[in-house]
Amino acid sequence: MLVAEKSSPHYTATRNPCKLCTPLGAALAFSGIEGALPLLHGSQGCATYIRRYLISHFKEPVDIASSNFSEQSAVFGGGDNLKQALANIRRQYDPALIGIATTCLSETIGEDVPGILREYAQQDGVGTLPPLVHVSTPSYQGTYREGFHAAVKALVTALAGAAAKKIRPLAQTINLLPGMLSPEDLRHLKAIVADFGLSAIMLPDYADRLDGAQWTEYRPIQPGGTPVAAIGQMGQAVATVQFGHVLALEPGAGQQLAQACGVPLASLGLPIGINATDAFLTALETISGRATPSAYRAERGRLVDAYVDGHKYVSQKRAIVFGEEDLVAGLAAFLAEIGLMPVLCATGGKSGRFREAIHTAAPDLAREDIRIEEGIDFKTVETLAAETEADILIGNSKGLHLARALQKPLVRVGFPIHDRFGGGRVRHIGYRGTLRLFDRIVNSLIAQRQNTSEVGYFYM
Repeated sequence: MLVAEKSSPHYTATRNPCKLCTPLGAALAFSGIEGALPLLHGSQGCATYIRRYLISHFKEPVDIASSNFSEQSAVFGGGDNLKQALANIRRQYDPALIGIATTCLSETIGEDVPGILREYAQQDGVGTLPPLVHVSTPSYQGTYREGFHAAVKALVTALAGAAAKKIRPLAQTINLLPGMLSPEDLRHLKAIVADFGLSAIMLPDYADRLDGAQWTEYRPIQPGGTPVAAIGQMGQAVATVQFGHVLALEPGAGQQLAQACGVPLASLGLPIGINATDAFLTALETISGRATPSAYRAERGRLVDAYVDGHKYVSQKRAIVFGEEDLVAGLAAFLAEIGLMPVLCATGGKSGRFREAIHTAAPDLAREDIRIEEGIDFKTVETLAAETEADILIGNSKGLHLARALQKPLVRVGFPIHDRFGGGRVRHIGYRGTLRLFDRIVNSLIAQRQNTSEVGYFYM
């Protein structure tokens, strides 16, 4: 009997993925809650891997608990492991909140985490529990961006309920959903909001927890973060401001607050560049009823002047931009603003909204001049980069091998930055952050020109 030969689609293994795992983003978000501890329901290796990335970037101690799956747990379920992990965490840390994120292993076996948490709460002797916030984050679906925003939405859903509609609004208080920004960015955002006479409930806020002062004695959980009680008040805010070009197209935490609590939503792109920062300040003017303070108008003027002074270095240059989807979209809009063409925008994410987000963020870019790729790895980026004749790369440290292969400068932004010091203090947003980023890009291009010249240049 003849057997028909099955044809299978061509398969290429991922080589150096242009993304990080989904529960990493959730762990980062939970780390921005005051007194909270992230708990991964899965193997110990997942927690170790994520701690390594966070510590190398932020240079701060990061504790992430694990339910520590074994072979037996993988076969018969890890419910007992999770209950034991919760008991251990409460005894050792006394947390204000426990954020439980699942990993590939627990998701693959179909673990009923909400059911396990209900069983644990009903056990004799458990006592009063802190909030247990669960989020589903298998790494075979999504990236660290999706994990981050899923955790933020889970926090809002669990703690900021629809009952807030019946409570008097908090005057001059806004919700601020910044996305995956640096601690330096978060501090700058809070200062900007305060200068408009507003107070902000920022979710999450890991500025102090992951970039704080030196300790005189050990603390099980770093000080700082968004108070749990403040999350419960988010439904009473006068407005929500959230950042993210891709996030604006998704049902995230901002949309949840609008639907469940009636909080008006301003969904903006990351405030990188003049246009995007203008949009942010205009939103704050509308919410506060105040004009933009003169200090920011002066900052804007200095940035415009820098654009003029540096235009000859960036005009008609070509860039490869890679990393987390919202950041890449924001950077593409900024590069179009300064006359530097983002010829290749790449991400490991597969939201299906990446292309639309970039075209919306940078409508003046000719679509035929820019290649947009999602669900991609760095080996494929390297293959495509050979066709772009790019002058500069902009992205995180995972692109170092690509930059070396192309012999082009790499301007490090986003997460992770683990081969340079101060990754957590890189400022990307606002007029000040844009000016810093513009200086770095210009100086990288100048240095490349000097280093590759046979005669060198002393004045540029």
